[in-house]
Amino acid sequence: MLFAVTCLDKPGHAAVRTDNRAAHLEFLKANAAAVRIAGPFTSDDGTAMVGSLLVVEAEDRAALDALLAADPYAAAGLFESVVVRPWRWVIGKPD
Repeated sequence: MLFAVTCLDKPGHAAVRTDNRAAHLEFLKANAAAVRIAGPFTSDDGTAMVGSLLVVEAEDRAALDALLAADPYAAAGLFESVVVRPWRWVIGKPD
């Protein structure tokens, strides 16, 4: 099952993102089989990262929650909000 996960950073937490970015990227690479798409939201001018978008394949919501809890960004308390929605990939899906 696929899930779209949108995360918004807490205001004033740019240093938390920067300090944990390398570990977060390693986490994504280590979980590449489950994390199908990932990337940051940016500020309107594109100069700052302000959140994250992930599309994750997981057996169920409990498995997804366990994966998300292991993300270094989550462990560092970066996110102000996390919204999870089941998602169906229709356009642009790789073969």
